[in-house]
Amino acid sequence: MKVTIVGAGNVGATCADVISYRGIASEVVLLDIKEGFAEGKAMDIMQCATTTVFNTKVSGSTNDYSKTAGSDVVVITSGIPRKPGMTREELIGINAGIVKSVAENVLTHSPNAIIVVVSNPMDTMTYLTLKATGLPKNRVIGMGGALDSSRFKYFLSQALQKPGNDVQGMVIGGHGDTTMIPLTRLASYNGSPVSNFLSQEELDKVAASTMVGGATLTGLLGTSAWYAPGASVAYLVDSILNDQKRMIPCSVMLEGEYGQNDICIGVPCIIGKNGVEEIVDVQLNDTEKALFAKSADAVRNMNSDLKAVL
Repeated sequence: MKVTIVGAGNVGATCADVISYRGIASEVVLLDIKEGFAEGKAMDIMQCATTTVFNTKVSGSTNDYSKTAGSDVVVITSGIPRKPGMTREELIGINAGIVKSVAENVLTHSPNAIIVVVSNPMDTMTYLTLKATGLPKNRVIGMGGALDSSRFKYFLSQALQKPGNDVQGMVIGGHGDTTMIPLTRLASYNGSPVSNFLSQEELDKVAASTMVGGATLTGLLGTSAWYAPGASVAYLVDSILNDQKRMIPCSVMLEGEYGQNDICIGVPCIIGKNGVEEIVDVQLNDTEKALFAKSADAVRNMNSDLKAVL
């Protein structure tokens, strides 16, 4: 199975690294517009093969899309990362043209590929990719919910002082600091609601920390985070390539689900070999429904800025 990752920056390279040492794919191609950059990252990863013991072939290419031919999954991380004080929404004008061009180029060589969009603002870039390519909606997936949910579970585990792998939780809605919705009501610790262990005040603090999780790291690092985003992409790609049917919150096109139409936004999905195989209705309560509708309005407002590109 072959995976192409367009954009060999921190997130793209981390994704390639995780896919390789976990043996998720047999071949990974890194592609970047910067001369020699993807080739260097690929060589660096391949020089780990004998110490981390993997057999995945990793190669790099400078803007030669022919090297990506026959990819089963294409991950798009292209675009500029966030800088301190910059919102994901501010990236629309810069990244929209880049993502549209990338999607068209990869499909020329891999017409059957499933596309995973990571570029920010992710929901809007997912919508752009779907509209610009005309692909069926199951083949265009925005990654943000997997990352947001991993951060949510981290903050829950810290509050509970319990192992993160024993905690379940998900984040739906837009992949933005003010639009994501950590579902504290449905979060659990080994099958027991976390509300049995944490007060409402503590849960509200966890939700708030989750919503600014990306911005917090951007402030600390001076740029966007990459370890958790890269691993989250690999987790999603693994579910596709190995038909794992995991339920992962992803940004996908809604056609009536959750009361929304003509919008890509984060909802729980079953992810398998066909991409999005099912959108799961988790039965939101009235408060959660109102938050989701508000989030959708914000995402739809950002989508209106795409008119010039589409």
